[in-house]
Amino acid sequence: MTSTVYKRILLKLSGEALMGEDSYGINRIVIERIVAEIADVNQLGVQIAVVIGGGNIFRGMTSAGDGMDRANADYMGMLATVMNGLALQDAMRRAGLVSRVQSALRIDQVVEPYIRGKAIRYLEEGKVVIFVAGTGNPFFTTDTAAALRGMEMNVDIVLKATKVDGVYTSDPKTDPGAIRYHNLSFDEAISQNLKVMDATALTLCRDQKLPLNVFSIFKAGALKRVVMGNEEGTLVRV
Repeated sequence: MTSTVYKRILLKLSGEALMGEDSYGINRIVIERIVAEIADVNQLGVQIAVVIGGGNIFRGMTSAGDGMDRANADYMGMLATVMNGLALQDAMRRAGLVSRVQSALRIDQVVEPYIRGKAIRYLEEGKVVIFVAGTGNPFFTTDTAAALRGMEMNVDIVLKATKVDGVYTSDPKTDPGAIRYHNLSFDEAISQNLKVMDATALTLCRDQKLPLNVFSIFKAGALKRVVMGNEEGTLVRV
């Protein structure tokens, strides 16, 4: 088995990453490709936890949600992450990966409730643990949930999987002169208001000295390269 730099990781997967080029929903080809990347890392013996967002599902309800109470909208978003978690688990099952879904909201007929000790045991058994429903509280993003669960699971690093291969000085889609950061401090990311994670998540990671890597999940082998310690994306640390 190949030696890896990180033994236990938390992968933050946005709901938008599951859409591919679709306007909303889940693209089957994309989710299968993401699962294949996760399977490659799982085969190295790396323990993998996943926090998944729900923007791809909730995006289809945007017009209906205009003017909605923020707390209610956030609870709907949490339910969207449950749907994504179940879809991800099913794709993992088809790929031969054993996974468990744990929810911060109680939906016992569908998924397990979040129990820290049980989640850690699953990781130690080599199962992928998928955390859904964010923190279970409105007004907190799934970025914050990723930082929180990462600390609770004692992971070595949080990996934020996006459509962009790192953090840039400006939007690389609109600015051809945008430069990618290879390394950043949390204080730099916060003070410069860089689009890494929300400020609460960055502060949590900074205070607990939990490193963060932002990379593109759509670059073949990128997740494995990060876990192996190769330069990939942008590394944010104290």
